[in-house]
Amino acid sequence: MKKERPSAEDFALISDTLKQLCDANRLKIFYLLCHREECVTEIAAQLEMTSPAASHHLRQLRLADLITSRRSGKEVYYRAAGTKQAEYLHKMIEELLDLSCPSR
Repeated sequence: MKKERPSAEDFALISDTLKQLCDANRLKIFYLLCHREECVTEIAAQLEMTSPAASHHLRQLRLADLITSRRSGKEVYYRAAGTKQAEYLHKMIEELLDLSCPSR
Protein backbone atom coordinates (compact mmCIF):
# COMPACT_ATOMS: atom_id res chain seq x y z
CA MET A 1 0.00 0.00 0.00
CA LYS A 2 1.39 3.39 -1.02
CA LYS A 3 1.66 6.03 1.71
CA GLU A 4 -0.07 9.34 1.17
CA ARG A 5 2.08 12.40 0.86
CA PRO A 6 2.04 14.36 4.13
CA SER A 7 -0.31 17.34 4.14
CA ALA A 8 0.53 20.94 4.91
CA GLU A 9 -1.18 20.45 8.28
CA ASP A 10 1.07 17.47 9.01
CA PHE A 11 4.18 19.58 8.42
CA ALA A 12 2.73 22.44 10.49
CA LEU A 13 2.18 20.05 13.41
CA ILE A 14 5.76 18.76 13.18
CA SER A 15 7.07 22.31 12.90
CA ASP A 16 5.16 23.35 16.03
CA THR A 17 6.66 20.45 17.98
CA LEU A 18 10.19 21.22 16.82
CA LYS A 19 9.70 24.91 17.68
CA GLN A 20 9.38 23.88 21.31
CA LEU A 21 12.91 22.48 21.19
CA CYS A 22 14.40 25.47 19.33
CA ASP A 23 14.80 27.26 22.64
CA ALA A 24 18.05 26.12 24.28
CA ASN A 25 16.54 26.18 27.78
CA ARG A 26 13.56 24.06 26.76
CA LEU A 27 15.90 21.69 24.96
CA LYS A 28 18.01 21.30 28.12
CA ILE A 29 14.93 20.80 30.28
CA PHE A 30 13.49 18.18 27.92
CA TYR A 31 16.85 16.37 27.78
CA LEU A 32 17.11 16.41 31.59
CA LEU A 33 13.57 15.07 31.96
CA CYS A 34 14.28 12.27 29.50
CA HIS A 35 16.80 10.97 32.03
CA ARG A 36 15.05 11.57 35.33
CA GLU A 37 12.05 13.06 37.07
CA GLU A 38 12.55 16.47 38.69
CA CYS A 39 10.59 19.24 40.39
CA VAL A 40 10.65 22.87 39.27
CA THR A 41 13.09 24.03 41.94
CA GLU A 42 15.60 21.29 41.07
CA ILE A 43 15.30 22.00 37.34
CA ALA A 44 15.81 25.71 37.96
CA ALA A 45 18.83 25.08 40.20
CA GLN A 46 20.48 22.63 37.80
CA LEU A 47 20.02 24.92 34.81
CA GLU A 48 20.80 28.12 36.72
CA MET A 49 17.51 29.86 36.03
CA THR A 50 14.70 31.18 38.16
CA SER A 51 11.79 28.95 39.13
CA PRO A 52 9.31 31.17 37.21
CA ALA A 53 11.46 30.87 34.07
CA ALA A 54 11.65 27.09 34.47
CA SER A 55 7.88 26.95 35.03
CA HIS A 56 7.31 28.91 31.81
CA HIS A 57 9.39 26.44 29.80
CA LEU A 58 7.77 23.46 31.50
CA ARG A 59 4.34 24.79 30.59
CA GLN A 60 5.35 25.06 26.92
CA LEU A 61 6.71 21.52 26.90
CA ARG A 62 3.61 20.20 28.64
CA LEU A 63 1.30 21.93 26.15
CA ALA A 64 3.27 20.27 23.35
CA ASP A 65 2.70 16.88 25.07
CA LEU A 66 6.46 16.33 25.41
CA ILE A 67 6.43 16.07 29.22
CA THR A 68 4.02 14.94 31.90
CA SER A 69 3.64 15.91 35.54
CA ARG A 70 2.51 14.38 38.79
CA ARG A 71 1.81 15.99 42.14
CA SER A 72 3.28 14.70 45.37
CA GLY A 73 2.16 16.84 48.30
CA LYS A 74 3.06 20.43 47.45
CA GLU A 75 5.62 19.49 44.79
CA VAL A 76 4.95 18.83 41.13
CA TYR A 77 7.37 16.46 39.42
CA TYR A 78 8.00 16.40 35.69
CA ARG A 79 9.35 13.78 33.31
CA ALA A 80 9.42 13.16 29.58
CA ALA A 81 6.16 11.84 28.21
CA GLY A 82 6.08 8.11 27.56
CA THR A 83 5.17 8.62 23.90
CA LYS A 84 6.87 7.57 20.69
CA GLN A 85 7.17 11.25 19.78
CA ALA A 86 9.08 12.07 22.98
CA GLU A 87 11.20 8.93 22.61
CA TYR A 88 12.16 9.77 19.02
CA LEU A 89 12.94 13.38 19.89
CA HIS A 90 15.18 12.19 22.72
CA LYS A 91 17.02 9.85 20.34
CA MET A 92 17.37 12.68 17.82
CA ILE A 93 18.89 14.94 20.48
CA GLU A 94 21.32 12.19 21.54
CA GLU A 95 22.39 11.69 17.90
CA LEU A 96 22.78 15.43 17.32
CA LEU A 97 24.90 15.73 20.47
CA ASP A 98 27.16 12.93 19.19
CA LEU A 99 27.45 14.58 15.77
CA SER A 100 27.81 18.17 16.96
CA CYS A 101 29.89 17.57 20.09
CA PRO A 102 32.09 14.53 19.39
CA SER A 103 34.48 15.33 22.25
CA ARG A 104 31.82 15.14 24.97
